[in-house]
Amino acid sequence: MATTIRAVVFDCDGLMFNTEEIFHQATHALLRKRDKVPTPEMFHQMMGRRAEESFQVLIDHNGLDETFESIRDEYFEIFFELIEQHIAPMPGLLDLLDHIESRDLPKGVATSSERSYLQKLLGRFELTDRFHMTLTAEDVTRGKPNPEIYLRAAENLGVEPAEMLVLEDSEAGTRAAAAAGAHIISVPHEHSRHQDFSAARAVAHGLHDPVIWSLLEA
Repeated sequence: MATTIRAVVFDCDGLMFNTEEIFHQATHALLRKRDKVPTPEMFHQMMGRRAEESFQVLIDHNGLDETFESIRDEYFEIFFELIEQHIAPMPGLLDLLDHIESRDLPKGVATSSERSYLQKLLGRFELTDRFHMTLTAEDVTRGKPNPEIYLRAAENLGVEPAEMLVLEDSEAGTRAAAAAGAHIISVPHEHSRHQDFSAARAVAHGLHDPVIWSLLEA
């Protein structure tokens, strides 16, 4: 029986915007000051999680005698300086948003990032009003890969999880959406394509991939 999609939910970082590349650059810069070199395994464990959880991985992995609170401001100063220089929508994002709107389907964002950060990114590209709802780290008690954020997304959009197409770039986000019962399509990029996406219904080669667009034609 064909899947009927009644709503679409996007992750943010690495899925809508090229922020994972910027995150990697900022993390390298932060650790370089401490004579540390990040590893692919560390980035794997950090990706898709809320900031405090993500940076605890960084601290533990590198044996740093610091806390998230003590390095937060330093990191985000580096990160937002890079954002100003390099931020861009991921290829195909704007076309996909246009297509979803042509199908009159509600859409939302469910991100592990903080609301103020999401609002900055959406506002920069005049996308804020194009989403019916947004969920962020402050809206849940348990971050991805826990399914809480996607169960709430379905509730907020008034659909069953199985009727909700979720687009994710990370293993943690994919596992969260799958556990919620959503129709999860993973869209890996350079920094996540090595991760385990076996929980996804399919893996797309970018936001223009027919595996995504075909679900919106029913």
